Amino acid sequence: MSNRNNQDRVGARSNDDAPAVTAAAATPPPIPETKTAQGTGGLNFVVPTEHIELPSEGKFYPEGHPLHKQETIEIRHMTARDEEILTSRTLLKKGIAIDRLLQNVIVDKRVKVSELLVGDKNAILIFSRMLAYGPDYKAKITCPACTSVSDFEFDLRTHKMINPNQHENPESEGFKPLPNGNFAILLPKTEVIAEVRLLTGQDELHLARFAEAKKKKSRHGVVNDSILTEQIRRSIVSLNGETNKFHINNFINNMPATDSRQLRKVYAKITPNIDMKQEFWCPSCGESTDMEVPFTAEFFWPK
Repeated sequence: MSNRNNQDRVGARSNDDAPAVTAAAATPPPIPETKTAQGTGGLNFVVPTEHIELPSEGKFYPEGHPLHKQETIEIRHMTARDEEILTSRTLLKKGIAIDRLLQNVIVDKRVKVSELLVGDKNAILIFSRMLAYGPDYKAKITCPACTSVSDFEFDLRTHKMINPNQHENPESEGFKPLPNGNFAILLPKTEVIAEVRLLTGQDELHLARFAEAKKKKSRHGVVNDSILTEQIRRSIVSLNGETNKFHINNFINNMPATDSRQLRKVYAKITPNIDMKQEFWCPSCGESTDMEVPFTAEFFWPK
């Protein structure tokens, strides 16, 4: 994360030898108007910005996209107005408060949050929070071993970027990069070659709404399985070159569990993302395990 020089300083000089003010000079000269980045008149400042690394390194955006082959993106620090977005009942109800916030902090307005790869969107989210409130994030964690709940402080600086280009021999990992930015995955049971694409912010919003709708209808706790199937459905472009959605959906609904498991496993490898796992030690039972940073309401509203 590179720091950009965005701090304008306003100062005043004193002159000990200045003559006393006379009656004729009692009226002070007019204060010159100062233009600011925020349009606040006399306060001369600009909101600082940072360049942050993208997990995708810009390698999976099509030509013509503003992030094509761009390894970083410029974002500005959050402001009080941005905080207000997170309290908007309307935006929260629609599930678009975070997207609206991220759209605001992205400097290049040609970049749309809905078109961001999910991993890049996550990186912007993490760094926006760090720039606003610092790297320390206290959250309540449920121990997977004893189910006791305890407080744990995550350090958001402890992360690593995941990129499919880090694999030296991708075919041995079960996938093959394609020239169009997609990936070919061989399904072991049916021996079908699935062409898959990386999901975007628009897909993520669709899956969130899909999960909410399923949750309202479900009585048997099968929501997670439904979401996984829908995620597969959104990511598959073709099967053995077949692009007909009816045939693809039929295959997905009858896919052997072995193929489904392989598809999800490999898809996790090819997805550029920011890994936020940190070691958690349970004070109750002493169990140590890697835990993902939980995105609770306190993530953007730390105590």
